[in-house]
Amino acid sequence: MSREWRDMIVGDRMTVDQAFAERVEHSGFSRQEWGLVMTAVELEIEQPEDDERARLVADTEQLPHVVPELENVREGMGAMGAGAGAAGGGRSGRDGPGSGVLDSLRGALGLGGDDSPDEEELEAAKRLADAYAETLQRHLEERGRWAEVRAAARE
Repeated sequence: MSREWRDMIVGDRMTVDQAFAERVEHSGFSRQEWGLVMTAVELEIEQPEDDERARLVADTEQLPHVVPELENVREGMGAMGAGAGAAGGGRSGRDGPGSGVLDSLRGALGLGGDDSPDEEELEAAKRLADAYAETLQRHLEERGRWAEVRAAARE
């Protein structure tokens, strides 16, 4: 599928990103965490040839690879004085004094600490990515650009 359509919507994405920031803020993810989540999300247009059924979707297949890294983002924010507990919202289930450091040491030594993603956090990231794709499609439709973008995706 052509990557050109993605280039066409860069400005639209920037606009939607600004409008979507409030939704991210209320989601429990920090902006930094959301940025990391979006590095693993690929936007696709399903059925671009069908006016009625075409839709922009978030391919979240790679999310399980980055969700475990969200803890590192939280720890970095905590080290900068942002307060890891406040930034992380306690979703990891590993809260407690020094637990991030101990988990890091255990992981570095290969002792325990599995790197599988927190399923609840993974699902929250998927839902938010899906909502982002829906918001972006709605934005493109409202601006009269959806048909043009779909046409580029068909090529």
